[in-house]
Amino acid sequence: MIYLKYKIRIKTLVKFMFKNTLLFIFELTKIIIISLIIIIPIRYFLIQPFYVKGASMEPNFHNNEYLIVDEISYRFNKPRRGDIVVFRYPKNPQEYFIKRLIGLPGETIEIKDESVIIFNKDYPNGIKLKETYLEPNIKTYGFNKEKVILGEKEFFFLGDNRTASKDSRTFGPVNKDLIIGKVLLRGWPFNKLKLFKIQEYNYQ
Repeated sequence: MIYLKYKIRIKTLVKFMFKNTLLFIFELTKIIIISLIIIIPIRYFLIQPFYVKGASMEPNFHNNEYLIVDEISYRFNKPRRGDIVVFRYPKNPQEYFIKRLIGLPGETIEIKDESVIIFNKDYPNGIKLKETYLEPNIKTYGFNKEKVILGEKEFFFLGDNRTASKDSRTFGPVNKDLIIGKVLLRGWPFNKLKLFKIQEYNYQ
């Protein structure tokens, strides 16, 4: 009689554990599916993580820093001068570059007297760009003396570390189709966590 009661209790316990295991698996599967439904669109269509490689954006960005890139804003708003942008390298679209947006479509860019000169409808005679985010000793050198005229979908990018940056001075303008998005947040290292705002310019 005692053995029978013991056997019944074992069966009851097994059934209970089996039922709870199935319930746990079901709940876990549901959580995973819901998470994927939420995360995948965010990961591939809204924001995307990138790591900084190299020294071309120093001192504002350093090697191995972890960035979150906003991929959706440019679908509704035009890129702005001063945005820190991730784009595909025109010479090899498998590579990604991070640079600062300097020249906008329809503008003419000239690098003269160690500064960037912008020619557009507002400044047909040209205006020197005052770049407060650069180190005081940083000079901007061009690799030729010609002005660069940007097409309707072309942008001109420069690295903040002007003496150690491969940018539009060498590979030319970047087509809008190659732009991934703008840097929204620096997530690593934690002591340099930062949300990036719109860059405002004072023209000289």
